[in-house]
Amino acid sequence: MAEQTCVTNRQLFLMSIFISICIGIGLAAGSGFRIFIPLLAANIASLMGFHEFGNGFDWLNSWTAFYILLAASLTEITAYYIPWLDNVLDHIAMPVAVAAGTVLSASFISADWEPALKWALALLAGGGTAGIIHSGMGILRLGSTTATGGIANPVVTTAENGASIGFSVMALLTPVLVFIVVLLLVIFILRKMLKMRLRL
Repeated sequence: MAEQTCVTNRQLFLMSIFISICIGIGLAAGSGFRIFIPLLAANIASLMGFHEFGNGFDWLNSWTAFYILLAASLTEITAYYIPWLDNVLDHIAMPVAVAAGTVLSASFISADWEPALKWALALLAGGGTAGIIHSGMGILRLGSTTATGGIANPVVTTAENGASIGFSVMALLTPVLVFIVVLLLVIFILRKMLKMRLRL
């Protein structure tokens, strides 16, 4: 009986780790579209009691963070609707998106993990996901600018905003589902990028 309980507890522990990683990757994917929206979503989840951050991430638990991230999110959303600024932001935002994806992933990984392993996983899974998605959307925006002279860019921007919000909400409510969707999206983007490279 004690052995069965031990096995069950281990399974629950492993499941909780997997769910936490799925949430982190889902929010990181949202950072690939917009940097601050997933951070705002994580902050709101904390304020609602869904998740409490600690060990260096307790700043995400505060109302001060809420107002700062809300202002940053609205500024970022607005800036991408400015024709010449959207392409500039795509280039500048890449390292920031990777950093945000890494931080979000690390914030949901258990504090019991070895710090080096925790941050390595966060960088590979979260930062990598955010970077790949951001690169894919940058290519899409550049193609839209080339093909339509930037006329269709607001449509791309609106889709990105919706995707960032959608991935953030899905990450918190249906983490396993969002993990599968993100995995498929990353594979799709990587295949497209590989085909483009082979054509050069």
